[in-house]
Amino acid sequence: MVAEHDRAGVDARTGTTGETSGDLASVVRRGAVISTATLVVVQLVSLVSTLWLARLLTPAEVGLFAAGTVLCTFLVSAAEGSLRAALVQWQGDVDDAADTVFWATAAGGLLMSLLALAAAPLLGWFFESDVVTAVAAATAGLLLLESLTNVPDGLMQRRFNFKRRLIIDPTRAVAFPVVALPLAAAGFGVWSMVIGQYAAVVVWLVGTWLLARWRPGRGRPSVRLWRSMARFAYPLLLQDVVLYIRDMVQTAVTGRRLGATALGHYRYGNRLGMLPGFAVVEIASYVLFPAFSRMADQPERLRAAFLRSLTWIWFAAVPVAALVIAIGEPVVVVLLGEPWRGAGVFLVAMAGYGVGLALQSVATEVIKARGRSSLFHWTSALELLLGIGLILLLIPYGLVGVGIAVSVTEIAIGLVLVGFARGVTGCSLGDLLGALVPPVLAGTVALVAVQTVLSPSRMWPQLGDGIGGVVVEAVALGSVFLVVSLVVHRGLRDVLRTMMRPGRRDPDPVDGEDSGRS
Repeated sequence: MVAEHDRAGVDARTGTTGETSGDLASVVRRGAVISTATLVVVQLVSLVSTLWLARLLTPAEVGLFAAGTVLCTFLVSAAEGSLRAALVQWQGDVDDAADTVFWATAAGGLLMSLLALAAAPLLGWFFESDVVTAVAAATAGLLLLESLTNVPDGLMQRRFNFKRRLIIDPTRAVAFPVVALPLAAAGFGVWSMVIGQYAAVVVWLVGTWLLARWRPGRGRPSVRLWRSMARFAYPLLLQDVVLYIRDMVQTAVTGRRLGATALGHYRYGNRLGMLPGFAVVEIASYVLFPAFSRMADQPERLRAAFLRSLTWIWFAAVPVAALVIAIGEPVVVVLLGEPWRGAGVFLVAMAGYGVGLALQSVATEVIKARGRSSLFHWTSALELLLGIGLILLLIPYGLVGVGIAVSVTEIAIGLVLVGFARGVTGCSLGDLLGALVPPVLAGTVALVAVQTVLSPSRMWPQLGDGIGGVVVEAVALGSVFLVVSLVVHRGLRDVLRTMMRPGRRDPDPVDGEDSGRS
């Protein structure tokens, strides 16, 4: 196999680089920067295309697309079987493992495509729409195409090959609006999104195979090897299945009880609310999982790296959640128009989604790296009971109830996973509180301040609820959050002090030093 980091020396059997602690720290930092930069581009493209499509399509049309594709994400996960994660974590012969995963996931993708095609009439019956039936049948082929990306993607992640971040992800993000927007403007309605989705997946498939430089046949697939990898992957698969069951129930209950227009508001509010959370998960999973896997047998190093990662991801997630609560609804109305106010209401109610996902992202990766995937059985059970139970309980309150159900579920699961990660890494309770409490305190103070004393409607009533008021409120919230954080967050003060004195460098936990305490 051809890897990106030839200078570090690639082990031909395991497909991993032979880097030292300093090499790994450098790779992780570079990967985080690359992932962050490209994700900003990808998310901006996604946001602009979402806003533009909202001007061309009605909430009902978006709702029909959501209903028709409700099975897709669930069946994609089932086809993969979480074997891509097992390939990244695998410590044995990578050629044999890659061929085994390829044929297993390709067969799963074909099976899931046929299952989705057969289930299309059932979806149409449930949502009482022939259009939903047609959309579900038309998008069934996506499952097979996506299953063919698993091995190239997994190998690139395993090698810290950042070409996917730099080339494939932005190209894939652009492919959807380039195809969907002209079709929507031409009156294709929901079909513009279907065709745009195919364009994005084809770009993804072609790009990964060209850049990964891998072909099946280099190893020998075996049932024995598949069973060994599946033991690690099974709890992750079950976790994904439960997550998508919950998402399907949310979509189905919302569409059935509240109608297609409300489902469109749910779809777009959810899409906007997931943008920051998705960015956090993508950065954490792509960079931290392989890095944590390399240091899994070095407890002190792993503990310090976990605490540092958790501290800064949480520090980024809390002010975003506060900002969503403060300006989520007016921003959606300004960007999408008055018909989409319901999406803004839902966005505010699901503000807890991002902070919950921030907790989950780092904790999940360190648990996987330690090979303790069986712990996910507990969170899968919690997600199934709490996620579905709350949506059924709160659906009478409309989109607000659905959003609150999402927020509470994600935060609860995040806290449980952090508790498991504490046991896996040996962190003390004081370590965790030192990482998590200061940003929460700063975020709460900032939110209360901009909603009362610093409210633009109170201080600058001439700005109104337009873009001027939104920008002023966002700047005020961010400023207060940063000031309070400097007062209560010792870790932030230490980092800023180090940055102001370039000659002095704090020990980096990825380099093996323990600087993870806040």
